[in-house]
Amino acid sequence: MKKFSALFGGTKPVIAMVHLAPMPGTPLYDAEGGVEAIVEAARRDLKALQDADVDAVMFGNENDRPYELEVDTASTATMAFVIGQLRKEIQKPFGVNVLWDPMASVALATATGASFMREILTGTYASDMGPWTPNAGKAMRYRDRLNRSDLVMLANVSAEFAYSLDRRDLADRARSAVFSSIPDAILVSGAITGEAAEMADLVAVKKVLPDTPVLANTGVKHSTIADVFKVADGCIVGSSLKVDGDTWKAVDAARAAEFMRLAKAARGD
Repeated sequence: MKKFSALFGGTKPVIAMVHLAPMPGTPLYDAEGGVEAIVEAARRDLKALQDADVDAVMFGNENDRPYELEVDTASTATMAFVIGQLRKEIQKPFGVNVLWDPMASVALATATGASFMREILTGTYASDMGPWTPNAGKAMRYRDRLNRSDLVMLANVSAEFAYSLDRRDLADRARSAVFSSIPDAILVSGAITGEAAEMADLVAVKKVLPDTPVLANTGVKHSTIADVFKVADGCIVGSSLKVDGDTWKAVDAARAAEFMRLAKAARGD
């Protein structure tokens, strides 16, 4: 928890997504544009987000559909290359998320010098990708073997595209995850990318974890950021900052700037 506060300075951070274009080897990859097209699209989104003064950015392979639980090495390697090409342009703290592979996310964070990572680290799920049983112990031991004990681990406890086979309620699962798996923050999500977490879920999780950062992970909108920040300790946002609010489009600089204006007002900046 101290690492989260040290990284974000005690504020309620807005962590904005740089959704990378599909990686080589994935069905939606643009072979004609190649890796350079991925770099240039990411560069444009990064500039728009930093110009809007988001608090941090996170690079993710949201477009690598169908998703995998053990990601192809080419995806992780390409993500490392893209971030490396942009490294001197990154002015904010940055994180990574290789969907849905904690080990790949730790490796990518190490290779790029990312300050934080996001993943599903605990639980058992029936998912679109098949049976899903992440291993927090394995991921965190891997982090330490790579000499990245400083890496801030954001643990999503309500997996998207999945149904939890653990029938404890979400607040109990979140409280248990903090005790057993020592993440630096807990994330609460909606059912799929771009869909909002239930406000009741945010309230319930924060109630049982008053001393742990709890962030809204999906679906935060311009119209809801003020209410979200009354409960949550920050948010991760992607789709709402895109052209027409469409996950698969580029970042809209004006939408991003307006979102940050509202977020700063909500937290009293």
